[in-house]
Amino acid sequence: MTDSLILTEIIGRVGIIRLNRPKVLNALNQELMHTLVSALQDFDKNPEIGCIVLTGSERAFAAGADVKEMADASPFEMIQMGYIEQWDALAAITKPIIAAVSGWCLGGGCELALACDMIVASESAKFGQPEITLGIMTGAGASQRLARTVGKAVTMEMVLNNRHLSAEEALGYGLVNRLTPVDTFFEEALALAKEIAARAPLALHSQKKAVTLAFDTTLPEGLAAERRLFFLLFSTLDQKEGMQAFLEKRPPSWRGA
Repeated sequence: MTDSLILTEIIGRVGIIRLNRPKVLNALNQELMHTLVSALQDFDKNPEIGCIVLTGSERAFAAGADVKEMADASPFEMIQMGYIEQWDALAAITKPIIAAVSGWCLGGGCELALACDMIVASESAKFGQPEITLGIMTGAGASQRLARTVGKAVTMEMVLNNRHLSAEEALGYGLVNRLTPVDTFFEEALALAKEIAARAPLALHSQKKAVTLAFDTTLPEGLAAERRLFFLLFSTLDQKEGMQAFLEKRPPSWRGA
């Protein structure tokens, strides 16, 4: 399917969304974010899709928010716009999302990648939060997600002094999963997504939820939730199939039930 702001397609069990505002380096405006979240929700509801890849272009994943849209906005108008809330909707997607990042990944674009579950980056990727240079601050989660990923000191330098992380630095800090040449970053992300999409659907859903809870709860609460999810999977046909296939030394055939 084609849209003026995004391009979508399905390859096997992988749903692909490509940001499509090349003239402004995929700057994120209100309309794009609403369109993106709607596409993600459609993929999330589709039982034929097991994993999602979100990407931009070789030159830019997304170079930040569309400053023109918010330059003259009042606090009430910013709240009414519902722009920031789109990151909450993205975080509610139950299927794994892989960000395939090349080139500039700044501001809201970096926050968008951070809200995904994994990041495959090209060697040209640069991550940053330049909001401080505009007289504002991060608003869509970077102060929280970056600090939980790269640590306090690096986060402080990024958000207080506009430090950019190179792709190699991002890999070293654990911000990205894999580093690839520019001409293969999308293929690497797609290959990873295909592997994940071939797993048992209900187990994927539960496992993503358990890991996400690690950032939202105390350790005892997270352990209790993980235990509940673990036990509940023993009520599924896929658990029976997976263990039987293991015992019979054959590939499992998942039913998503």
